[in-house]
Amino acid sequence: MGSTSTGAPFSSLAIEARKRFVAAVEHTMDLLGLALREWLVTHASPAGSLRQLSELGEDLLAFGAPESRWVELVRGQLHKTLDAAAEPAASSGSALEPLRLELVGDEETENSLLSLRLALAIQNETSLEFNELCLRIQHLEGVPKLPAKDVLRPEVLARALVDQWVAAGLSRTLWAKAQELMHQRLLDALMAAYRDINVFLVSQGVMPEIDLKNLVRQRRGAPSPASTGVATGRPDKLAQQDSGAPPGSRFALASQRARSVISSLHRLLSTHIGGNTVSQHLDSGAEDERQASRIAPSFAAAIADIEATYRIAISQYAAGDPAGATRRVILDMRRHASELKRRAPTVVDKATIEIVALMFQSILAEERIPFSVRVWFARLQMPVLRVALADPEFFGTLEHPARMLIDRMGSCVLGFDAPDISGSALEGEIRRVVQMIEQYPETGQRVFRLAHDEFVAFLSKYLTQGDAAQRVMSVVQQVEQKKTMTVQYIIELRKMLDGIPVPESIRGFLFNIWAEAMAVAALRHGVQDEKTAALKRAASDLVWAASAKPQLEERKRVLQALPSLLQRLRQGMVLLGLTSESQDEHIHAIGQTLIDAFMSKTGTVAAAQIDVIAERLANLEAFFDDGQAQAPSLDVASIKLLLGPDAASIEVMADAGLSVTPEMRAWVNELQIGSWFLLDHSDCVSLVQFVWCSKQRQLHLFTSAEGRGFLIQAGRLASYLWTELLVPVEEETLTVRATRDALSTLDANPGQLLN
Repeated sequence: MGSTSTGAPFSSLAIEARKRFVAAVEHTMDLLGLALREWLVTHASPAGSLRQLSELGEDLLAFGAPESRWVELVRGQLHKTLDAAAEPAASSGSALEPLRLELVGDEETENSLLSLRLALAIQNETSLEFNELCLRIQHLEGVPKLPAKDVLRPEVLARALVDQWVAAGLSRTLWAKAQELMHQRLLDALMAAYRDINVFLVSQGVMPEIDLKNLVRQRRGAPSPASTGVATGRPDKLAQQDSGAPPGSRFALASQRARSVISSLHRLLSTHIGGNTVSQHLDSGAEDERQASRIAPSFAAAIADIEATYRIAISQYAAGDPAGATRRVILDMRRHASELKRRAPTVVDKATIEIVALMFQSILAEERIPFSVRVWFARLQMPVLRVALADPEFFGTLEHPARMLIDRMGSCVLGFDAPDISGSALEGEIRRVVQMIEQYPETGQRVFRLAHDEFVAFLSKYLTQGDAAQRVMSVVQQVEQKKTMTVQYIIELRKMLDGIPVPESIRGFLFNIWAEAMAVAALRHGVQDEKTAALKRAASDLVWAASAKPQLEERKRVLQALPSLLQRLRQGMVLLGLTSESQDEHIHAIGQTLIDAFMSKTGTVAAAQIDVIAERLANLEAFFDDGQAQAPSLDVASIKLLLGPDAASIEVMADAGLSVTPEMRAWVNELQIGSWFLLDHSDCVSLVQFVWCSKQRQLHLFTSAEGRGFLIQAGRLASYLWTELLVPVEEETLTVRATRDALSTLDANPGQLLN
């Protein structure tokens, strides 16, 4: 964040920024006025009906000269809003306006809908640039948010454009006709305007780097994750490190810090044991098959005897009060570790025993782990010690199966209160996993890898066992499969029709409607089902029917086949849920094209080409290339419709056109099922758990303790991670934190390592 402070000079910078924005919009309005005039002239062509010509002529007359009244009215409204921003009361927000109750007319409602649609389009297209500009203006003026009527806000600009359109005597019908053109011109210009103003402010030293997390929390007044458990009121703490790095680098920094812990451990061992001894020991544990033979038989027997005694002691303490029982478990653990060190044959073995003991001492002291679960973590100490003695890779990598198992169990249980865990299936699974490991003491990494995989599989089922979650998963999978298959069908259809003279109306229907209809049929009935095959044949039949028919015999064939073809087309559109009116529109457009074909106004497609298309359509799935499949967009409407009543408890969060880098998506892929996060969404901070992701990792489900669900698309999730609206409750895994604690203890008392 820059060092700029608020005050008069910086308020003037904010005003200058707004002036630059208004100037950019004025320039855009002039160009847009000319573009709209050209558009009206182009559409007022003799090709239309008399009624269409009359309507377009009226629109052209209403729009007037190039410097139209609408452009002038918008310019005046923007300057009024700009002047209001310069007044002290404009940004104070302290004055209370009297409460007014009034009826809202239909015209007002229609204007609101038009402006809302435009504002949302602007927000979606310019979100990142606009958000950065907001933060810089807030910083300059010392306010938590922009005023509601600030000229920079997309909704303020959109409302001015719509209101002055109507005030200029232009019809909403004309707005609807020209909406696509206006949106395109405005979005491009506003994106450039926001970007240019950001560049200007940065050149003036205003926040060259933005700490989005702190500013977002300040703006919303949300509590810091470091001070509260938010949703549950539990004292969960999130380690905060002022690294000065960009917000999105949190995962990279956490990984770097974790690896530095491993490096520190190696340096400590080299210092106090000897570099050559440590290097030989670390290099000797590469092969899993050699692990069992690394422990001397007499020492292995000693470990087995002490483990049996230790296990009995832990079982006795399980019924006591958590605080007292934890102290007794740690004391017993220290006593048994001392006994093992006394009987250890080498200094490396002594050091290994001490480090493992200190790590588990840290884990057992973690009060947020319910005691009923801590008991089972305690019983893992001896199996972990055996694998650490036989397999030095335990200290050399963060990806050792034993570490991964402990970390995954820890990240999952740290978010639950003790009553939620005690007696639960989760506690039962942790118990089963530990007992399985205890039964196979001589298998090294293999048993931990198996236990880790089984625990992850259990989590995937356990965290989504509710009916609502199951329904969400089922619906999302259906939507995702449909979208993916539709994209594949469109790709193949484009390849097939490339270079073939197919009318644009038919191409559009095949790409926009029929590809999805075939995909739905394939998913619902199966790829080889006759109903699916019939829809595929309809595509090739439609291409043939729309080609030129100069011969009388060909026309007869089309007329004979037409009823069946139209019936299949309607069946496909019914699968998509299209209304009768919408079906009629498509059938009418197709009918007009077929009439042109009868009059030989369309291109000719050879019979051999039709045969190739029909054959390729019949075996369409065989041509799919997984590498070509695009990430499916989140169909919010379809998901909510299929969820039915469950949609009320699920927040569906789509990408909304956000720009996401491959690095950001990589962070999304690193998230692990069962981990806990703080989610800052819609002015509310919630403690949520990551419980499920779709097969293609495009859709992710998080749930809160209150049963609220958040279904987030990958791009939106990456954006939330980057801006730290979604932050992990635990930045360090359980074993990394335990290793760091062990190093701190040994740094303070190095003699403890071998004594």
